[in-house]
Amino acid sequence: MAWFFSQTVTTPIHTVTGEDAQHIIKSLRMKVGEQLSICDGHQIQHDCIIESIGNGFADLRILNSYPCKNEPTTKVTLYQALTKGDKMDFIIQKSVELGVSKIVPVLSARCVSRPDEKSIKKKLDRWNKIALQAAMQSRRAIAPTVAPMMKFNDAAEEAGSSAVICYELGGVPLGNAVADVKDTVSLFIGSEGGFEKSEVDMVLKNGGCAATLGRRILRAETAPLAALSVVMYLTGNLGNEHDAPRTDNGLEIKGGNWHA
Repeated sequence: MAWFFSQTVTTPIHTVTGEDAQHIIKSLRMKVGEQLSICDGHQIQHDCIIESIGNGFADLRILNSYPCKNEPTTKVTLYQALTKGDKMDFIIQKSVELGVSKIVPVLSARCVSRPDEKSIKKKLDRWNKIALQAAMQSRRAIAPTVAPMMKFNDAAEEAGSSAVICYELGGVPLGNAVADVKDTVSLFIGSEGGFEKSEVDMVLKNGGCAATLGRRILRAETAPLAALSVVMYLTGNLGNEHDAPRTDNGLEIKGGNWHA
C-alpha cells in the first residue's frame, strides 16, 4: 500500500495536493477506489480510500486512524563523516530504511569530500528528499531529517555520553557498547580514511565510548548499515519486537547455538 506523510490530516475527507498528488496520479497511476496510508505529525496512521481525483489533487476518505507502530523504540542518530561521490546518498537511504532517527553529516579530519557552503546546501536538499522517499518506501512513522553539516568537535560535544564511535584500531565490541542502551544512541562512523586517534579521544572525553565492528575493515558505506543493524537487533527492533531472550553480551541462544 502506498505511504505518504502530512503534518495534519483532516477527517473525514483529506485533500492531497502538490508533489504527493502528482505522485498518486501520474507516477503511481492510482484510481478512485484504491487505498493508501498517510502518517501525520503525531505518528498517527490513517488508512484511506481515494474518493475523487482532479487536476492536481486527490480527495481521500479516512477509513481508520490509529497509532503507527513502525518506529524503533530506540532513537539512533547517525553522525556520518562525509564520504566521496554519491556514497552519502546510499548511506542515507539505507539508514532510513533500517530505522535511523536523524542523520548528521560530519566534517572529520580525514574527509576527502569537503564541500563549500553552497555545495552542502544543495546536497542537504537532495539528502532530505532521499530520506523522505526512503521513509515512505519503508512505511516509517516519521521522515528522518538530515541535519546541517557539523565539525567533528561540535558533533562530539553534542552527542556527549550517548556517543559510540566505531574505530578500526580498537574498542569494545559494538554489542557490548550498546548492551545497556534503551532510549538513545549516537553512532559515529568514519569516512574512507576512518578517524584520527585525537577524534576518538574527543568522544571519550565527552563521555562516549569507542567500539569495534570486528577484525575485518568495512567500507565507509557498509559500516553504518552494519552498526545500525546490530543496534536495532540488540534493542529488539529487528525481527520479533522485544521477544528475543538476551544474554549479558546481547547474544541470543537458540538450540545451543549462538546467534549475534
